[in-house]
Amino acid sequence: MNLLEAFNVSVTFKSFGYEVQAVKDVNFVLPQGSVVGVVGESGSGKSTFARVLSGIQLPTAGHVNYMGEAIQDGKNVYKGELRKAVQMVFQDPYSSLNPRMRIINAVSEAVKIHQQVGKEESIDIARKLLARMGISGIDAQKYPSSLSGGQRQRASVARALSVQPKVLVADEPTSAIDQSAQSQLLELFNELIKDGLSIVLVSHDLGVIRYLADNVYVMQNGSFVENGSASDIFQNPSNEYTRKLISSIPGHKLNS
Repeated sequence: MNLLEAFNVSVTFKSFGYEVQAVKDVNFVLPQGSVVGVVGESGSGKSTFARVLSGIQLPTAGHVNYMGEAIQDGKNVYKGELRKAVQMVFQDPYSSLNPRMRIINAVSEAVKIHQQVGKEESIDIARKLLARMGISGIDAQKYPSSLSGGQRQRASVARALSVQPKVLVADEPTSAIDQSAQSQLLELFNELIKDGLSIVLVSHDLGVIRYLADNVYVMQNGSFVENGSASDIFQNPSNEYTRKLISSIPGHKLNS
């Protein structure tokens, strides 16, 4: 079963009388229980496309389905219970964490709203969720500004998971954190994948994509120039742009 499908999606922005087509007539599939990577250089349109999948950005043309049903009804997106289905983790965790709210409160608030439980139970669930993310009870009482970049990112993942989503759309989740924090986050994603969570992983870091993704879409100038299984893309890319990206990975050799 396909959880997410995009059909002929385009996004055009208007600025100072000019039109910029950030995403150009793309199609996409996320099968249930899989990790699909979207790779491309900065400005390729991949983050805009991620926001379309998450319902944050409305497409100019085309549409997105969740389990066969359109996510958009007029200007309303992911109505009702569907709001829980797809959650996004941003490159900047401050996008999902209130700087004036302690981490435990930010997560327990989301638990209380979306899981419809009482205050004490929501705090208990949030504490356990944060502990799983590697956030100690002491750190859970801190404000976002008092945590490291890696801790903030893992806390933002906890907040997204508090909704109990079926799909996590992660936009450059490792780009703003150090190598050690990246390793911790990737191991966490591995655990979530084993639990059955489906992930759309958007990144310019092909090492991260190679480590986690089952299938890969390569984006250039708003279009997908190639897609396929991760093994095929990384060993036998057919597009010259893809070959250029992959050849930049230290120590990686393409099949001749």
